[in-house]
Amino acid sequence: MNDRLRNVLFLCTGNSARSIIAECVMNRLGAGHFHAYSAGSHPNGQVNPYALDLLRHLNYDTSELRSKSWDEFAGPKAPKMDFVFTVCDNAANEACPYWPGQPMTAHWGLPDPASATGTEAEKRLAFADTHRMLTQRISIFTSLPMASLDSLSLQKYLDDIGRSTANIGALSPSETV
Repeated sequence: MNDRLRNVLFLCTGNSARSIIAECVMNRLGAGHFHAYSAGSHPNGQVNPYALDLLRHLNYDTSELRSKSWDEFAGPKAPKMDFVFTVCDNAANEACPYWPGQPMTAHWGLPDPASATGTEAEKRLAFADTHRMLTQRISIFTSLPMASLDSLSLQKYLDDIGRSTANIGALSPSETV
């Protein structure tokens, strides 16, 4: 893969929390190398207020965030995606639209922070934990030596990132390339 700007789409069912957070994290960590988008199979129509609050607190630009359908990214005028990641199990099990350009895909499922129950602090902690896990996965992804990986090796890394963050050291590309 060459050194051009790559488009990444994060998918979830409602596009109100996990995929929105992933979009922000990727746009920050991957700036200059990746441009992220997010969408949902059945968008809620609004970004979760806890997600917005967390992102604003962490100084992310939230001015353009909105809950949107994945149909926006399947049409002929949509940006060509290089990578499509599902971040919830429901979206991973749904029949996805055809993505022009046949992007690489992987499932990076996470618990839904929007379904967290308990006190205000416990709900906010669920969103903070989602941000932490996504930051960890996206950090690994953005550090991969894209130009020196063939498609099969890259796909293995993408799948491994989604399967486990517990064995994060095992994913170090510097040991294998």
